[in-house]
Amino acid sequence: MKNYPKIGIRPVIDGRRRGIRESLEQKTMGMAEAVAKFYAEHLCYADGTPVQCVIADTTIGGVAEAAACADKFRDNNVGAVLSVTPCWCYGTETIDMDPLMPKAIWGFNGTERPGAVYLAAALAAHTQKGLPAFGIYGRDVQDLEDMSIPEDVQEKLLLFGRAAVALMQMKGKAYLSIGSVSMGIAGSTCNPDFFQEYLGMRNEFVDCTELLRRMDQGIYDKEEFEKAMAWVEKYCKPNEGQDWNREDLVYDREQKDKNWEFVVKMMLIMRDLMIGNEKLTEMGFEEEGCGHNAIAGGFQGQRQWTDWQPNGDFAEAMLNTSFDWNGIREPFAFATENDTLNGASMLLMKLLTNRAQMFADVRTFWSPEAVERVTGMKLEGKAAGGIIHLINSGACTLDATGQQSDENGNPIMKPFWEITEEEKEKCLEATTWFPADRGYFRGGGYSSHFLTRGEMPMTMCRLNLVKGLGPVMQIAEGWAVDTDPHIFEVINKRTDRTWPTTWFAPRLTGEGAFRDVYSVMNNWGANHGAISYGHIGAEIITLCSMLRIPVCMHNVASEKIFRPSAWASFGMDPEGSDYRACETYGPVYK
Repeated sequence: MKNYPKIGIRPVIDGRRRGIRESLEQKTMGMAEAVAKFYAEHLCYADGTPVQCVIADTTIGGVAEAAACADKFRDNNVGAVLSVTPCWCYGTETIDMDPLMPKAIWGFNGTERPGAVYLAAALAAHTQKGLPAFGIYGRDVQDLEDMSIPEDVQEKLLLFGRAAVALMQMKGKAYLSIGSVSMGIAGSTCNPDFFQEYLGMRNEFVDCTELLRRMDQGIYDKEEFEKAMAWVEKYCKPNEGQDWNREDLVYDREQKDKNWEFVVKMMLIMRDLMIGNEKLTEMGFEEEGCGHNAIAGGFQGQRQWTDWQPNGDFAEAMLNTSFDWNGIREPFAFATENDTLNGASMLLMKLLTNRAQMFADVRTFWSPEAVERVTGMKLEGKAAGGIIHLINSGACTLDATGQQSDENGNPIMKPFWEITEEEKEKCLEATTWFPADRGYFRGGGYSSHFLTRGEMPMTMCRLNLVKGLGPVMQIAEGWAVDTDPHIFEVINKRTDRTWPTTWFAPRLTGEGAFRDVYSVMNNWGANHGAISYGHIGAEIITLCSMLRIPVCMHNVASEKIFRPSAWASFGMDPEGSDYRACETYGPVYK
């Protein structure tokens, strides 16, 4: 049975006996049980399993019970703690003292007992000791016997819980680089100190030639390969697009079929490199069967590989997709061009949402005037202020076709366990596999092509490393939007007709980097972006505060931002205080 990282719940109580403690036992433990039930109903691990909680054996009224609770949590793989209380308790005697453990405290808002007073005292103690904690306090007074969790408390519990579960799941895992630096892209220059100190991860490195060795020596599951090729014959080859290469660069049918076999083997081997494969162990390849314990990865591809071998587009697209020939399954977070910082950004959002993530070039800002000039048509609706063309070399998740739907028929990207077989088929039907542009990819291959259905809420983010400062995060909430088909046809032809397109319209604030769409594009810190379904900027901000990564750009409403209470001690300007707090506390795992 898998030993999942768990949220520990600490029911903290007034330690005075002979009436006071006894009168609060049921209420205090009831709060802990209510939160555990709430988390199990609303949070899942990346594989779809409901999040597990561990509750202290007793309420905590003093240091001895706090120590006993810490021992239990240590034995049960607890990676984050939430303290709950309806009353006054003894601050430094009852708080959690583990410096690596994300912490939050819910102080019940009631008049019978001063839960808010303990919350304030405990948070002050955490701040004084350099152990930041999130404070949760309901807006409205509740009666002591009221066991419900108010809506505003639920929102903060979920912000803390989602971020904590994301942090716990990546700790101790690896990012696997297959290859090295692609085309001088700084983000694909892997920085092990960043992964180790900020994410609690290690880095693993494999040369691209390992793919060829495993192909040459048959170190892959032959039965699965045959199954995969039958699936490709059914779903991919019938959707193979026109070959737009010059006549002298067009492969014949025999070579194209060999390329299909090659790219399928690439995906099999990349997956096995990441997570291992028991079948390889059974075949006598024990070392290869172990994998690299990778929760994310990337493939260099260009140019040393793609100048003479089929590209990684098919493998990357399918790894990032929530299904393949084995059925509907958990997607990977896998970066094109081994852009490790974009891969890490994809990983954070995948763990926050449990959904497949998009990798894309933040390619072009199309102003309304430019669109009208080249197409003769005006942008409308959410696109009226201009659009950002998100596009990359056919390596994007097929979930981003937008062919999954909610109960009202609106396009959506679902957690994999909610995707239906019909939706899987629609995603495949909406995807064309074009022979790769051999101007870019001399070795050929296949690139996915589709147009994302519009009106989906989306969040784009990007981690960047700044010399002398460290990592910073950029966030832009907005929407995938529709345009007139003629607009897509004209722009697609002048960009690359073999690659997938998403039109992105960020939500504007009228100020700073979000003054207009051009300013968003102009302030983006790198050539790539990671894109998730939903408006999850608040969740990213909360997670970044846990990781001590300041957010340099966002368009999230101030009332939705939830950071540790200590951040308020670093000044009244929220972003400046974020920088100062992150600098003061430093990376969690240093």
